[in-house]
Amino acid sequence: MEAFDAVRTVLAVREYQDKPVPQDLIRRIVDAAHLTASSRNGQPWHFIVIEDKEKLRRIAPLARTGPYLDQAPVAIAVAYEKDSVYGVSDTSRAIQSMILTAWSEGVGSNWVGFDGTLNDINAEIGLPDNLQLVGVLPFGYPVKKLGKGKKNRKPFGEVVHKERYGTPYA
Repeated sequence: MEAFDAVRTVLAVREYQDKPVPQDLIRRIVDAAHLTASSRNGQPWHFIVIEDKEKLRRIAPLARTGPYLDQAPVAIAVAYEKDSVYGVSDTSRAIQSMILTAWSEGVGSNWVGFDGTLNDINAEIGLPDNLQLVGVLPFGYPVKKLGKGKKNRKPFGEVVHKERYGTPYA
């Protein structure tokens, strides 16, 4: 799948088949994050790959926006170094790289949580105090066949402007 097609068709997945994600694909997903550009090449991120089903069962209820985490065969917790000014934006870029890489291989995901809402998970994954958990991403093969590319978006001209706000980009 080409990059634009992945962007055009990716959808949030919250239900996963009981089918493992191959280790080489998990590695490629995390490598996509690791290779993502970061501001000043600071790379303030850390990724914790979670495959243990019992750990996923313990984490799921702690993630208020993603109680379905335990349905996925693998999840990746993403944290950044608190002293990084660019931590949130850099990890956000890395998260998108992982989601798109997975999607291009037929594996779905969704961003669970956001900055400061996942602190109850820190002890479970051994996160040190100098790191802030920004999201946990479940990965797995979607249960439902998803309508690739059918997205509900505002009209292009309403959100894309040319030269100055209010002049639609045609």
